[in-house]
Amino acid sequence: MSAKGDVLVAGMPGRGPALVLQAPISFWGGVDPRDGRIIDGRHPQYGAAVAMKVLFVPATIGSSSASSVLLELVRGGVAPAALIIGEPDAILLLGLIVAREMGWEPPIAVRLDPEHFSAFCGRTVEVGSDGTLDILEGGSGQ
Repeated sequence: MSAKGDVLVAGMPGRGPALVLQAPISFWGGVDPRDGRIIDGRHPQYGAAVAMKVLFVPATIGSSSASSVLLELVRGGVAPAALIIGEPDAILLLGLIVAREMGWEPPIAVRLDPEHFSAFCGRTVEVGSDGTLDILEGGSGQ
């Protein structure tokens, strides 16, 4: 299975287990910037780690501080391997742009229609610099 998304923020191509979120998330108050775990107790994937995962986010719940959380994830080495989002969020993506300006290597951010997300559940995914997502043979995880 392969899909082509739109690159929103250029960054490091990524590879890792897919973490397909079942609900929108707020990074501010929803993801711990120290260890990359989902800390919103109301989120269906509470406790899951986003670090080193290809993170599929159907939508975000807005906060002007979301970019700072994503920036801290990059700085701390606990950012997703790649960020796949259904709806572009300029505030969130600003965190990746600032990380790059700081000289850190942010993950790539790609927009992909959420109707394709389920095909990647439980699989290991590689995201190329051109926004192509490929399922790797024999890969699994979540």
